[in-house]
Amino acid sequence: MFCEKKFVSKKHLDEYLNFLEYNPFDDKHKKPLLIYIHGAGSRGDALSKMANVGPIKELNNGRDIDAIIIAPQCHRDTWFDLFSVLVEFIEDYKSRENVDESRVYIAGVSMGAYATWQMCISHPDWFAAAVPVCGGGMYWNAARLKYLPIWAFHGALDNVVFAEESIKMVSAINGNGGNAKLTIFSHDNHNSWDNAFSSDELWKWLFEQKRS
Repeated sequence: MFCEKKFVSKKHLDEYLNFLEYNPFDDKHKKPLLIYIHGAGSRGDALSKMANVGPIKELNNGRDIDAIIIAPQCHRDTWFDLFSVLVEFIEDYKSRENVDESRVYIAGVSMGAYATWQMCISHPDWFAAAVPVCGGGMYWNAARLKYLPIWAFHGALDNVVFAEESIKMVSAINGNGGNAKLTIFSHDNHNSWDNAFSSDELWKWLFEQKRS
């Protein structure tokens, strides 16, 4: 289903991102784009580490996802060590001819959710919607996200990234006039991504969003 590819930075000498790409569609027709940002457990140079998490797991389990999916892999300690390369990668890919730029979505889990929050704060006009799962961000900058549809998820029992991190972000967005959503799974620990991405309601909501 997925092809293994490599993005080489033109702006940062010797930097790159290996990534998985799901794109079985006719390139003549524009499609939505979903960018998946993985967590710390998928770091490294083996793209197979991403196979059992998030949208990739859902697709491998048979979910019909009518979108191009790209999943870059972090080969450094954190996404913030590669953040400028990740920005370049997303900017390049979303501008391709077969991508509907009004329907670009970003989702991330754990470390990848932190990167997702920050990417949205840095470039809120790039995305039609965002799905950060068990992450957090700079809630003092949340006003930048008040026009971006966001559905965050967290486990109430999470002892790796406390649920308060998502609560702060969503509360700050909505306190600034936004309309972000938050679902807290009462019995989940850090792995709230399985419940989040297996939700038919989430997928329906996600692809209903369109940037004007």
